[in-house]
Amino acid sequence: MNPLFSAIALIINQARKRATTTVNVVLLETYWQIGQLITEDERQGDKRALYGKGLLKELARDLTVEFGAGFDERNLNNMRAFYRAFPIWNAVRTELSWTHYRLLSRIEEKNKREFYLTQSIEAGWNSRTLDRNISTLYFERRLPVESSGTKGVATSLKDPYIFEFLGLQQSGKHHERVIETALIDHLQSFLLELGKGFAFVARQQHIVTDTSDFFIDLVFYNYHLKCFVLIDLKTNKLTHQDIGQMDMYVRMYEDLKKGFDDNPTIGLILCTEKDETVVKYSVLSENKNLFTSKYLLYLPKEEDLIRLIEDDRARFGIDTEAGDE
Repeated sequence: MNPLFSAIALIINQARKRATTTVNVVLLETYWQIGQLITEDERQGDKRALYGKGLLKELARDLTVEFGAGFDERNLNNMRAFYRAFPIWNAVRTELSWTHYRLLSRIEEKNKREFYLTQSIEAGWNSRTLDRNISTLYFERRLPVESSGTKGVATSLKDPYIFEFLGLQQSGKHHERVIETALIDHLQSFLLELGKGFAFVARQQHIVTDTSDFFIDLVFYNYHLKCFVLIDLKTNKLTHQDIGQMDMYVRMYEDLKKGFDDNPTIGLILCTEKDETVVKYSVLSENKNLFTSKYLLYLPKEEDLIRLIEDDRARFGIDTEAGDE
């Protein structure tokens, strides 16, 4: 490629990026200031009497006549919610778009809103991913546990996992290899669902010992946790044999694959149904590096997902407040 062309193309692309960033900052600040004015105007009088009589609708009509689209009543309400959720302008992160902030402003709990804001920036979530993660209760699904030698694992493992992006039928029995293949085919979506810092290492990784050969379904490395994460897929109810197998895989990986500066290896069993007796009386209750989570091949209704999360936490003695830290 012509070096002169490459140099000029770089300058143009950098200029466009700066222009886009500047436009986004101006747009956010404009909408924030409008939200501030509307909120302050509300506080000067009786909110219900003034705005209940259509003042905001009248304001939207006048602004639309003067400035065109973008100032209808719905968007003015969004601007008001934006200011109320982020009342200090210096706290607004301009790396995110207006669509991000429209979604974030609908979240009432401050700690939950800050979690999604931080994840959007650190994990590079676009607005569609943010919307999907809010609707699938990403925050609530985090496992409130810590692995020995690994801090912050609670932000990286979830229960349940939701794989609606695979497009597999909810009804009917799927072979483990079918689900495994679908996850690899949709690796980007799978990594986003797994959480921050995951990198794919291998599928059906071959482990050779002096006497036997073993194959681990999926292997990942988490760069934030600085450890390998082994995943075993099960299309049936969790059994003690499944747990024993994963325990063995983790021990083998620690001995044969783990680097001297890696944190302890984590084993995660993904199954369609957990057995509370098996979980309670197996090595899972003692080994801080072994976990099990359900997975769903469909996107459930929010109320069903909330009930599922609450039932699991109550069944396995997990503090419901632990996941909100």
